[in-house]
Amino acid sequence: MPSFRAGSISARGANRGGGADSRRYPRPVSGAMVDCAVYVDGERLPGHFTHAAAIGRARELEQSGRKAYVWIGLHEPDEHQMHSVAEVFDIHPLAVEDAVHAHQRPKLERYDNTLFLVLKTVNYVEHESVLLTREIVETGEIMVFVGADFVVTVRHGDHSGLAGVRKSLEERPRQLALGPYAVMHAIADHVVDSYLDVTTLMEVDIDAIEEETFSPASKTDIGQIYMLKREVVELRRAVAPLSVELGRINSEHRDLLSKELVRYMRDVLDHQTQAADRIASYDEMLSSLVHAALAKVSVQQNIDMRKISAWVAIAAVPTMIAGVYGMNFEYMPELDERWAYPAVLLLMLTVCSLLYAVFRRNHWL
Repeated sequence: MPSFRAGSISARGANRGGGADSRRYPRPVSGAMVDCAVYVDGERLPGHFTHAAAIGRARELEQSGRKAYVWIGLHEPDEHQMHSVAEVFDIHPLAVEDAVHAHQRPKLERYDNTLFLVLKTVNYVEHESVLLTREIVETGEIMVFVGADFVVTVRHGDHSGLAGVRKSLEERPRQLALGPYAVMHAIADHVVDSYLDVTTLMEVDIDAIEEETFSPASKTDIGQIYMLKREVVELRRAVAPLSVELGRINSEHRDLLSKELVRYMRDVLDHQTQAADRIASYDEMLSSLVHAALAKVSVQQNIDMRKISAWVAIAAVPTMIAGVYGMNFEYMPELDERWAYPAVLLLMLTVCSLLYAVFRRNHWL
């Protein structure tokens, strides 16, 4: 599955995103609908519903004194599908536009009595070694529209499924009975828990690259450190802004949430802060690793230059002597002596050996 990164649109979303064919032949909402359920007093009503039939049934039950609401889940709807849902649930057009085109920063907006929460989802890409991979984190989005009697979730990216969240909630009728904002809490809690899981896994990669960087026998690949830092930056952009938005839920929208749900959301904020702090520490650690790697490369280059200089100095001695005797002058000392040639060779060997010993003693070689 391709990573859902900023500035890119998944193939499925692109095909749905309002092309000529989709305008000519609008797709029904059911094409993007993952699930649609009516919950009454914390229990799911049996049967299958369209989005319009579901909200109609929920409001009928509310009139009879029952506490009912609808939860509809959509996956990468196109413009027509999203507008069809928005008409039924009275969702503001600006929020609809954001839900269709995605690529939003985590945010919280209020339209009358409807909250619109954008969450970035993250997924850890399994790999054998951090030194061989090119991607560690892939991202997606979940948009949550919450009203008095409905929850509409819109997902972008294939790794951000909410089937497990729905199943878990349906096993806890008391929490479902708290209303649509209990669903919002469960989704936010699920996303934030995934942040903690991903940061825990990334810590293993950071420890591996740290060990590789400070290993004396290894050659540091700065490119892998930059790759890991890029993934941490992407993770930080997905996670960090959510802290402010979750704080706003606790402080600015208490008229919509019960005291019990405010407590639940405060717990989610605590986990979110923990994840954001971890990511910030990873970012600082990788910055330090970049500096350490550059220093290590600089030291290695200095060592290499000293070795090269030492060998050049050793090679210069026989080169100089050979150059002198290669000038072909008629009157030069020792030219007519039998011992001259081996003596010159012995002189070259002696001087070179002496230089080699000196350089070895000074750790140049």
